[in-house]
Amino acid sequence: MKFRLLACLSALAMTAGLSACGSSDSSGSSGGSEELTVWVMKDSVTDSYLDRFAADFEKRHSGTVLDIQIQEWEGISQKITSALASNDAPDVIEVGNTQVAQYAESGGVRDLTGKVGELKGEDWLPGLAEPGRTDGKQYGIPWYAANRVVVYNKDLFEKADIDAAAIKTRDQWTEASAKLNSGGTQGIYLPGQSWHVLAGFIWDEGGDLAVRSGGTWKGSLHTPEALRGMDFYRELQSHGKGPKDADEAEPPQAEVMGEGNVAQMISAPGVARAAVESNPELEGKLGFFPIPGKSADKPGTVFLGGSDLVIPETSAHPDLAYQVVKALAGDKWQTELATTMSYVPNRASLSGALKGTEGAKEMAEAAPGGRATPNSPQWTAVEANNPIKAYQTRVLTGGDAKSAAKEASESIGKTLNAKSS
Repeated sequence: MKFRLLACLSALAMTAGLSACGSSDSSGSSGGSEELTVWVMKDSVTDSYLDRFAADFEKRHSGTVLDIQIQEWEGISQKITSALASNDAPDVIEVGNTQVAQYAESGGVRDLTGKVGELKGEDWLPGLAEPGRTDGKQYGIPWYAANRVVVYNKDLFEKADIDAAAIKTRDQWTEASAKLNSGGTQGIYLPGQSWHVLAGFIWDEGGDLAVRSGGTWKGSLHTPEALRGMDFYRELQSHGKGPKDADEAEPPQAEVMGEGNVAQMISAPGVARAAVESNPELEGKLGFFPIPGKSADKPGTVFLGGSDLVIPETSAHPDLAYQVVKALAGDKWQTELATTMSYVPNRASLSGALKGTEGAKEMAEAAPGGRATPNSPQWTAVEANNPIKAYQTRVLTGGDAKSAAKEASESIGKTLNAKSS
């Protein structure tokens, strides 16, 4: 999908009730006719959100045209890499927060370190900000975040006389899951290869997926801390019947939850909506709580997914491109993003916009402590042939955890230390 929004559309064409260009605020005007190309990923935000943003931006920057082009996720990495190496790159690009290092390594992404203060970067969610920073330079500007929560079946919890609001620690969680796992009910549906979930448990224990020392990466799944995270994953997974050799996509978690006999799953809140679509009888029967931590004083650590915004070095309009990024990352459009899409805003201080939004507010509770994958341009290569998944399956099917973890760590280190082609 591609659409172009012009600054001087007639009032008739402005279906959202926006003012025509004759009443525009010219503050920040580019002073001439400029067209900016912005790449946004498919399904990241609604068309109406983009319509409103573009009209507002063009109103405030007289003579500016935003050409917002929707991109498919499939094949986007190569498309962005090619664009960054060209002389005809878009002006602003949405990228996954864990992909910034990959693009920054090419040298084709503008350094925005000097803008961090103006953008209130001291309040950014670390899980979005840190992946956008390479060698002390900020290339990616946090746009929005999302993370996993526990989705639970209210009827099954009530039947087992369990108060979901009282589950604050891992011990309480496993105790409840064991109690729920009876009488034809799965206490929890946790596929064996949900490695993002495992990462959170490892981080809770003080471990990591990989660490960098002296310029060299080393996989760290074999450390005592990481092994404790895997032990907890194995214990939790035993309180259900999730497959040990598949991830959350096979079969889709929403379909499994939709069967009505699963008490819990770990997913983004949107998966719960998909479960209701597969089984309308679940309408109003699914609730949410943050993934519990080791102690009751804070939620468990979560993988924080989401998107950052980058500006290519070859942008024809770098100053205006920055104004686009500044607007999207600012209070007004962050608040609208939260209320429209139920995403977690890029700054912890804006999370109040999600108050009363079931599912999203539980995400926001854990988001400030969320983390991302190791900040390496080679991490996408690790995921392509993911040794973490194979490691999980080996452990869950009775393999020796230490030796399996050691092999996976060696594979991760080898990939991370390989030079980019």
